Amino acid sequence: MSWVSHELNSVMPRNKLAYKRILLKLSGESLLGQNSYGIDLDMANSIARELKEIHDLGVQIAIMIGGGNIFRGAFGSDAGMDRASADYIGLLATIMNGIALQDALEKEGVDTRHISAIEIKAVAEPFVRRRVIRHLEKGRIIIFSAGIGSPFFTTDTAAALRALEIKAEVILKATKVDGIYSADPMVDKTAKRFSSIKYIDVIKKNLKVMDTTAISMCKENSLPIIVFCLREKGNIEKAVLGQKVGTRVY
Repeated sequence: MSWVSHELNSVMPRNKLAYKRILLKLSGESLLGQNSYGIDLDMANSIARELKEIHDLGVQIAIMIGGGNIFRGAFGSDAGMDRASADYIGLLATIMNGIALQDALEKEGVDTRHISAIEIKAVAEPFVRRRVIRHLEKGRIIIFSAGIGSPFFTTDTAAALRALEIKAEVILKATKVDGIYSADPMVDKTAKRFSSIKYIDVIKKNLKVMDTTAISMCKENSLPIIVFCLREKGNIEKAVLGQKVGTRVY
C-alpha cells in the first residue's frame, strides 16, 4: 500500500457520516446554562458553535426545541390552569427559544429557517413539508418550534413526527445524562446505563426517555434514537459519525 492510500484510509473513516440528515431534539432546559430560568445566551451560542461544526461536515440538521426553561404546560395544569391553555403557553415558550437559537446560529454564519406549527408570520415560517425538505437540501438548518401546534402533545411526539415527515435518518435526543438508565442516575447511584435498548423495552420498563407515543412512532417506522449528554462537547459529532456515544434505541 502506498503512503498516499494509507493517508486516505486514515482520514476517511473519521470523516465518513453515519447519518446525512438528522433531527436533534433539544429540551428547553438545554438553554438554561447557569441560569435557573430563561435563556442563557452564552449557552445558546455554545450550542450554535457546535451545530455549525456538524453543519460544516455536510450534515442536514433539523432541531425540535422545547420550552421547559420558560414554561411547561404540565406545571400550569398542576397549578389549576386549563390544560389546553397551559399547553399553548408552553408552545409559545418554544417559539421564544427558537428565536434565540436562530439568532445564535446566524451569528455563526449559518443560514437558518425557523418553522413554527403555530402561525406567527412575524418571526417564523409555517410548516410546509416539501419546503422544509428543500431548505435542508440547500444546507439551511431548520428549527422547529410550537411542537405540532396542538395541546396535549409533547415536543417528543412532535420530534418523532417531524423526523418521519422530513425523512431524517435518526433522532438525536440531547439530555443532561450520558444515555438511558434503569432509574434516574441523579437519584439512584446503582442505576445501570444501557449502551443500547429496544423500543419495546423502553416502553415495558417505563423509562422516561421520550413519551410512549414518540417511542411507538419510531418503533413502527424503524427510526433509531440516540440519547446522549449535551454537556459533553463533541457528542453530536460522535453520533453523526457513528461513534459510540450515549444509548441507542433500536
